[in-house]
Amino acid sequence: MRRKRHNGTISRQVSLFLYHHIQEAKTAVAGIWFAPLTSLMTIAVIAISLAIPAVFYVALKNAESVSQQWQSGTQITLYLKKGTPDDVASSLVARIQQDSQVEQVRFISSADALKEFSQLSAFSDAMSSLSENPLPAAIEITPGAAFRTPDATRALMSRYSSGGEVEQAKLDLQWLARLQGMIELIRHTVQGMAALLIIGLVLTIANTLRLNIFSRRAEIEVMKLVGATNRFIYRPYLYLGLWYGLMGGMLAWWLCEVLILWSEHQVTLLAALYDSHFRLMGLSAGEGGCLLLGSMGLGITAAWFSVYRHITEIEPG
Repeated sequence: MRRKRHNGTISRQVSLFLYHHIQEAKTAVAGIWFAPLTSLMTIAVIAISLAIPAVFYVALKNAESVSQQWQSGTQITLYLKKGTPDDVASSLVARIQQDSQVEQVRFISSADALKEFSQLSAFSDAMSSLSENPLPAAIEITPGAAFRTPDATRALMSRYSSGGEVEQAKLDLQWLARLQGMIELIRHTVQGMAALLIIGLVLTIANTLRLNIFSRRAEIEVMKLVGATNRFIYRPYLYLGLWYGLMGGMLAWWLCEVLILWSEHQVTLLAALYDSHFRLMGLSAGEGGCLLLGSMGLGITAAWFSVYRHITEIEPG
């Protein structure tokens, strides 16, 4: 009987606890509703502060996607010395195929190279009049997906270009190195900008709540006179910071999607010039959820530091 009574008491306390928090959350929403101009300005500042790094993050994600697509075309070409015996070339091809860093190997004989060049160029008649084939045999190496970075590909090329049967090795990595340098620059810019804007966001929420507290100073003093604790007083302000963060995060997500839709047509036209079917990627559901959780967390954190300090300083005269 006592156990049932104890369980009933705990259940009642939990219900009462949830009821108070739900009521305080509703009160915070009402506070936003009854001060629409101030609330909209605060939410707009939060949204812009979050949307700018979110847009740069989306740009970075799309740039990395383009980089991965271009890296898939990374290829090493080994031009063999003229007169290299077929068995020597076959041995080299077999050795390259056993390399775990290599995804694909293609051997092009000098005859196949001449035939392919004749088909792709406008000099087929001139090539047919040559007394001998001037083109060497070649080996095309496609590195594995994990080894298509500039350093790994350059090391792979050096490994096989040092052999006596290789006349020349070709690898155009300058454009890829420049692209990755630009991506790293964008990444550092996004990180620095996000840090500055987040600091501004926290200060905005803290200042808004500070003004709210000062406007209700007399009310807070009366609440303390009748026995209200600091925790009871500043709890609604934490929910206010939570709502500010949530609404600002939702608006930031929406702004990010609008900018992507606005830019998508131009990006599609640009991709078509390069015979690409690339499409802009926005924030995924998981990334959008992280944006909302982060904005809510920042709202609560800013509210805590602002409210805890100022409410503690207010004492009945």
